[in-house]
Amino acid sequence: MTVSPSLRDAARPFSPSAVTDLLPPGTRVLALGEPTHGVEAFLDIRNELFRYLVAEHGYRSIAVESDCLAALAVDAHVGGAADGGIEAVVREGFSHGFGEFAGNRELVRWMREFNERLGEGQERLRFYGADGPLEMTGAAAPGPSLVRLREFLAARLPAELVVPKGELLRLCGPEERWTEPAAAFEPERSVGRSAEADQLRLIADELATLLAAHEPQFAAEADPEAHWRAQVDARTAVGLLRYHAAMADTGPDRFNSLMRQRSLMMADNLEAITRREARRGPTLVFAHNLHLQREAARIPLGTEELRSWSAGSLLAGRLGESYAFVASTFGHRAPDDHPAPESLEGRLATLPEARSVVDPRLLAAATAGRVRRRVPADHTYFGLDPEGLGLVDGVVFVREIARQAGVFGGG
Repeated sequence: MTVSPSLRDAARPFSPSAVTDLLPPGTRVLALGEPTHGVEAFLDIRNELFRYLVAEHGYRSIAVESDCLAALAVDAHVGGAADGGIEAVVREGFSHGFGEFAGNRELVRWMREFNERLGEGQERLRFYGADGPLEMTGAAAPGPSLVRLREFLAARLPAELVVPKGELLRLCGPEERWTEPAAAFEPERSVGRSAEADQLRLIADELATLLAAHEPQFAAEADPEAHWRAQVDARTAVGLLRYHAAMADTGPDRFNSLMRQRSLMMADNLEAITRREARRGPTLVFAHNLHLQREAARIPLGTEELRSWSAGSLLAGRLGESYAFVASTFGHRAPDDHPAPESLEGRLATLPEARSVVDPRLLAAATAGRVRRRVPADHTYFGLDPEGLGLVDGVVFVREIARQAGVFGGG
């Protein structure tokens, strides 16, 4: 199939400036999505785009789909903190196994080198995790975040306002109670709706309220990094306790509820990052398309379909026109995964360039009523929805990718 003139007019060879040319004015959060995890081609595009955004558009931060707590160590590293080296930092500072990929190591290396070259008074680059401390087999225990938050408050507020540490530790109990892998699919193995968990949810809400109510005091008196860490701990503790409660739910909406809780955690983290970075510049966010899109995420699970509003849809509602979403997709995946010619990716595969930036409005006009959504070869990716192009600010298309290894490789 040859490329049509209307499709050719919609596309340009990939360059970072071709991406930014499509963005609305006043963009404060540029969300770059990937269609699958662990493909170095998409990490390379992210890194190239971020370097350009830093140099030409004043971006000073990036947030990725990774544990917000673990990411604090990565941020300390790129800020110049002494440590055991980049390999250990990336391995421990990225969740979901993402520390194994060269593109993530390259991002961290470049950010640290950039910061080391800064002169006096120049704003350094910051690294954030947008996700909660969650994995496929469960969620972290809320205790460590609650204890750190409690210690921050106890050092700065009257003792009668803060729960005694011993009581907090008693209610939290051993961490392994919370991290039981079987609870991911067996709700009766979760402690998320135990009497202790119910009390902890009230305590977490009280501690988070104290932190927010004394915001002017802490902003003036506390070390900014310690204050930010306390805010991260507050969001994480509240979010984890909600997530664990959803894990203990035996009702039919359990998995949808887990998706909702994760989306809320991501949206809350990204909104807080946006507020913190407002003075310094816009933020690039990198995560799966399903997390960043402006529409509800739909994921097949057996004979059912999970559906929840994505973090991107929640964040777009809060930020309005300052939120921009650029989706990525691909054509051929080696060795034998080819898009059907009548799919959106099949049409895009007729473009001559290895990497293209496509105007979604022109793409929608060029393919209206003549393409369908790609049927994935396996569970590791999702095709772009032709009906959703009106909710996208740009499309990055990679004509061919390699099959990724490990948990994201589909076998």
